[in-house]
Amino acid sequence: MNRTEILAGLPNRVEVMGVPVDPWTMAQTVDATDRLIKAGGFAHLMGVNADKVLQTHDDPWMKGCVCGCEIINADGASMVMAAQKLGVSVPERVTGIDLMPQLCQLAVKRGYPVYLLGAKAEVVEKTAEVLRQDFPGIDLVGVHDGYFGEDAYDDMAKLVADSGARIVFVGITSPKKEQIVERFRELGLTGAFVGVGGSFDVISGMISRAPQWVQRLNLEWAYRMLQEPGRLLKRYLVGNVRFMRLLAAEKKHRKMKGDTHRA
Repeated sequence: MNRTEILAGLPNRVEVMGVPVDPWTMAQTVDATDRLIKAGGFAHLMGVNADKVLQTHDDPWMKGCVCGCEIINADGASMVMAAQKLGVSVPERVTGIDLMPQLCQLAVKRGYPVYLLGAKAEVVEKTAEVLRQDFPGIDLVGVHDGYFGEDAYDDMAKLVADSGARIVFVGITSPKKEQIVERFRELGLTGAFVGVGGSFDVISGMISRAPQWVQRLNLEWAYRMLQEPGRLLKRYLVGNVRFMRLLAAEKKHRKMKGDTHRA
């Protein structure tokens, strides 16, 4: 069966800022992941935010990668806000850090083996320790840090394939994260490969997540920026201004055409 048949009954994709998005709730995303794993194929789960949108505008390869993903969530308040301004229905934000525990619960329920790939060795090992405590019975079949080069992608693919993992959480920065997952696709691996960015740092306790009230105000990006200004200051301040300019142009374009494109 193809993706459309496997995911029959779920809302169709929409387009936000030139990027396809699955307008699903968290529960629908977990259900879709379960269906794709049961089907026995390959599934790349990606969350798109303002930064990812900008990457797709700058890099044709990234645009193709995003469009080819089996599940594309609105990860970031910016995407939900943009969808609302463009008259596109996106029910809620589904972030990697929030999706990860939901999929861990699914893994325990279904008996899906899990692999953790990314971050520093001590961080990913601590993440595994925390997940074993929080999700008794979870079958963690492998952990590996994210500090390896492109010449090691094929060796990593063999490690992951030999582990028998059905869910692989990839905590690596972009675009390396997408490059390695798509290499896994090319090499014929199967399972759900879930990009979770810096989630291992949060789960391991290395970095704290914004309080709920900050999240409700859609200011989690500012909280993260204050924690890692050297890495995130330019990305958020410059990137957010550019994103808003693109949003204004897209809103004007859609108003002139009078449509809300479906992907």
